[in-house]
Amino acid sequence: LQRDAKGQYLFDLLCHHLNLLEKDYFGIRFVDPDKQRHWLEFTKSVVKQMRAQPPFTMCFRVKFYPMDPAALKEEITRYLVFLQIKRDLYHGRLLCKTSDAALLAAYILQAEIGDYDPGKHPEGYSSKFQFFPKHSEKLERKIAEIHKSELSGQTPATSELNFLRKAQTLETYGVDPHPCKDVSGNAAFLAFTPFGFVVLQGNKRVHFIKWNEVTKMKFEGKTFYLYVSQKEEKKIVLTYFAPTPEACKHLWKCGIENQAFYKLEKSSQVRTVSSSNLFFKGSRFRYSGRVAKEVMESSAKIKREPPEIHRAGLVPSRSCPSITHGPRLSSVPRTRRRAVHISIMEGLESLRDSAHSTPVRSASHGDAFVAPGRGGRADSSERVAVIADENYSPADSVLPTPVAEHSLELMLLSRQANGAPCSIEEEKESEAGTPAAEAEEAGELRALCPGAGGLGAAQAEQVNKFVLSVLRLLLVTVGLLFVLLLLLIVLTESDLDTAFFRDIRQTPEFEQFHYQYFCPLRRWFACKVRAVVSLLIDT
Repeated sequence: LQRDAKGQYLFDLLCHHLNLLEKDYFGIRFVDPDKQRHWLEFTKSVVKQMRAQPPFTMCFRVKFYPMDPAALKEEITRYLVFLQIKRDLYHGRLLCKTSDAALLAAYILQAEIGDYDPGKHPEGYSSKFQFFPKHSEKLERKIAEIHKSELSGQTPATSELNFLRKAQTLETYGVDPHPCKDVSGNAAFLAFTPFGFVVLQGNKRVHFIKWNEVTKMKFEGKTFYLYVSQKEEKKIVLTYFAPTPEACKHLWKCGIENQAFYKLEKSSQVRTVSSSNLFFKGSRFRYSGRVAKEVMESSAKIKREPPEIHRAGLVPSRSCPSITHGPRLSSVPRTRRRAVHISIMEGLESLRDSAHSTPVRSASHGDAFVAPGRGGRADSSERVAVIADENYSPADSVLPTPVAEHSLELMLLSRQANGAPCSIEEEKESEAGTPAAEAEEAGELRALCPGAGGLGAAQAEQVNKFVLSVLRLLLVTVGLLFVLLLLLIVLTESDLDTAFFRDIRQTPEFEQFHYQYFCPLRRWFACKVRAVVSLLIDT
């Protein structure tokens, strides 16, 4: 990758490799050394956005969930969205009721292992597959029952399509949760969906604001503000607090991009947005892609032979060790297997990524930002929707960054091939012994111990930001005064006789200022200059 290569170049290269045309729904996510997640900005240099040293680890993800994923033009696009939603289900993002969860899992089974076969699928076969963060025997029996009796004969493409249709109806479809706190100190998850802004607390969705009701978003430090204008000129401001200023800025940028993508009619309406009312303070950001309406219009014009799909969700992965099915993978030509593993497995499944968009430490460290609840979306912004019996609590990643150790991958593959599925507990134990996990624990200990310098470094960073803000304010103030001085000199000393200057000069206030203040000041300044010049000549 060239040093000056833009994010758009890397993204286009990846989409070309995947043979993907409906690419505007996707993006590239990476994690900085502080474990803060970011979306790669396509208008900026890739290397300059990375604070870590190469090689860089990035993840191919769905960035903007389609309003109707079943209506996507090409099967390859639907398949990639299917992989993302399947992953959301596994990490606890896509929370739903037990009946819906069983149906979704049955669709995954049908898509990846085909029809139920008593010879290949013994009693309890569904218990070997991991679809959700937690399983129960009752749920596993329900999954197997639906798979046996209701889905026979469905092709992988049909099962994936039905999966998407069902997932799109759920309250938590498209939720990318950001952990925050409300003004009362209660933990909450904020998210931007294709339909609007949602706030999840416990097992309820406490706020749902449609995109056309959101008038403004801004942030200051860790505080995020959402300005809402509802019916009957009712205006409210929702205030939430993010764990860090960087997390709050990421939340704000995600909100700006999602609102532009789903709300605007065309990309020419996109404007640069500032996080502050003062032009010299805060961050400025502009969404650089196409909007949803333009993407759908462009998709309707696609005319090509449907590309061949090599479904690679059949090999166990560290992110979602769900299905083991050798024959489907072996049907892929040998020359294409490596490309399939690189493009799909490493891009969408094998790289572990937390369900959170901001760094969240484990509850054992007493982090107040790990919420105990799950929630959803209702039809009205003033109603509270109960969407599940459990609380909304997306699974957090074990590793600080989504780095795949190939040796561990091979070990898991060999265990699965020998008929010994790797459990989630074993996976976490194996990761806990890796140098990356040990480094994370050491970093957390340093952050919790002021004597180790973690607190001092944070305070120094805050002081530096404050000093830079003050210096920027002083610089802008001096610049404004200089501009005003130039304008004053032009008004009083120049011979320009334009209508604008003439109107100002004829006002009584300007004439009074000119004769009572400016002329004496000019004479005093000229006298001082002559005195200094004569003194220099004498010496």
